[in-house]
Amino acid sequence: MTRILVVDDEPSIRSLIRSTLEPEGFDVAEAENGLEAIESLLQTPAEVVFMDIIMPEKEGIETIMEIRKSFPKTKIIAISGVGSDSPYLLMARQLGAHSSLDKPFSPVEIIEKVNEMLSE
Repeated sequence: MTRILVVDDEPSIRSLIRSTLEPEGFDVAEAENGLEAIESLLQTPAEVVFMDIIMPEKEGIETIMEIRKSFPKTKIIAISGVGSDSPYLLMARQLGAHSSLDKPFSPVEIIEKVNEMLSE
């Protein structure tokens, strides 16, 4: 079963992604920040990570760089509510995110992104 890790400080975003992907047969884990994300990946690696950019404790850009170094096969989808042409999402893609999604996003967009990452 493909494992997806959702990293976001907003419970509603984590819940949306989980409730979209679990019925599709994915194993979905959650983390509230980058520190929890790295802990989770060390325990059980994930094939795909949804990574919020702006979070307390350990923000997304720093966490993306760490994931790329320690888990090079993991696909990363950067997520943010600041707009697709924001410097945050651009920086996330330059530093290792494979793709990005703007909040708010639809369940269809979530499934499309995961399938895109798994087909690469």
